Amino acid sequence: MPVFYLGESLLTLNSLSEIISEAQTIALSREAIERIEKCRNYLDDKLKHHKEPIYGINTGFGYLQHIKVEEENLTKLQHNLLLSHACGTGEEVPADIVKLMLLLKIQSLSYGFSAVALSTVQRLVDFYNHGILPVVYTQGSLGASGDLAPLAHLALPLIGQGEVFYEGQKISTVALYQKLNWQVLSLQSKEGLALINGTQFMSAYGIYILLKTQNLSKWADAVAAISIDAFDCRIDPFHELSHQIRPHKGQIETAANISKWLQGSELIQKEGKQTQDPYSFRCVPQVHGASKDSIAYITTVFETEINSVTDNPNVFPDEDRIISAGNFHGQPLALSLDFLCIALAELGSISERRVFQLISGQRGLPPFLVKDAGLNSGLMIAQYTAASIVSENKQLCTPSSVDSIVSSNGQEDHVSMGANGATKCLRVVRNLENILAIELLTAAQALDLRRPLRSSAAIEKIMSAYREKVNFNEADRILSVDIRASAEFMKTTPLKLVL
Repeated sequence: MPVFYLGESLLTLNSLSEIISEAQTIALSREAIERIEKCRNYLDDKLKHHKEPIYGINTGFGYLQHIKVEEENLTKLQHNLLLSHACGTGEEVPADIVKLMLLLKIQSLSYGFSAVALSTVQRLVDFYNHGILPVVYTQGSLGASGDLAPLAHLALPLIGQGEVFYEGQKISTVALYQKLNWQVLSLQSKEGLALINGTQFMSAYGIYILLKTQNLSKWADAVAAISIDAFDCRIDPFHELSHQIRPHKGQIETAANISKWLQGSELIQKEGKQTQDPYSFRCVPQVHGASKDSIAYITTVFETEINSVTDNPNVFPDEDRIISAGNFHGQPLALSLDFLCIALAELGSISERRVFQLISGQRGLPPFLVKDAGLNSGLMIAQYTAASIVSENKQLCTPSSVDSIVSSNGQEDHVSMGANGATKCLRVVRNLENILAIELLTAAQALDLRRPLRSSAAIEKIMSAYREKVNFNEADRILSVDIRASAEFMKTTPLKLVL
């Protein structure tokens, strides 16, 4: 099994995709180990000679930062910090995202500016490699003093507290340690704060969503191309000349994708087409392209974040400085997550409009794409469902990042709310999966009603594979089954093997 060495190179969306898809184990690089030990040794030496208050190391936290804690209580201080901050509520964070949280927390600690002990980071590595996933909850973070509550739950098993998922079961950490014959860690000064300060909850959600978005963006183009052919549209709007004079990268890419999908189609070359097509077909390059460009920008924000140090205070051994600042503030992620919600919701919004046009009984297609309309309702209510989901996405696009609230008795007086933005963005991406599934179901039905004319070789290849999962709709049946099958088909069918 391949091993990925953290702290050796920068993480990217592509490298994370490989780590996940190949089930790679992780390890600390030699450079990371040296940095971690150097920083911890520096802080230990510093505390021997420095008796003044240093925030978070020998003081209380937040509003209690003015209270000095004596040396004999520094371990207890860090222990209490994890217990008191584990205030998460709501649903449990999905396992895949918790695993990403572990990976990203280790990456941040590997730079050697957090003064954690090597044994602590190594235990997190062991959690990751053994598939030990702490139970973390979706609610509790303000996305500003780090993702405090979620990260406290992530760190609780280090001190023998909380619950974990292991080998398919939720068990107490006490039971886990007994099973593995592990010893509970005793946190040293600064360690608890390093573990719970950081943006790894927001970052893990963002990375998880962006990885899903890579596939969904490709499918949005592919399904749109099927709809374009099924609705008897013109090829003209996708000609490269139109896009050379408005050269947004995503727009050019989308137009090229649609042209590739439709190359060689009998339907697209058919004579007697209408002069113009509705915007939801004609403006696919402009709308899908704008979302692509937005997603590309958002990816750069998250790739910067996951290669950063986001706890506080930070320890700089070479400069003999300990600096308390604000790298835990999630504003870059909060704004980007709100932006990502909008970019993804727009892919769903235009998709639903194409569904609406396809079932409308125009251009030689029967109403609701079914024989004996009236006796059969066909895909009428599938469009209702898409419309309902689109409206939910519009509501979820209300920005979280503008909704700051004062906490910690006024000490933390501006927060990002990026954690709320993260959880609602995951709802948007799941909604988009279902909207595109409904469009695929609808477009495939319409395309089959155009027989014996055929689409392109690439689209016919998709259709052939799709029809193995979802049959043509001859008469009314339970469509929720077809929608689920369509969504699963898009998740498991790699488009790069088709084009």
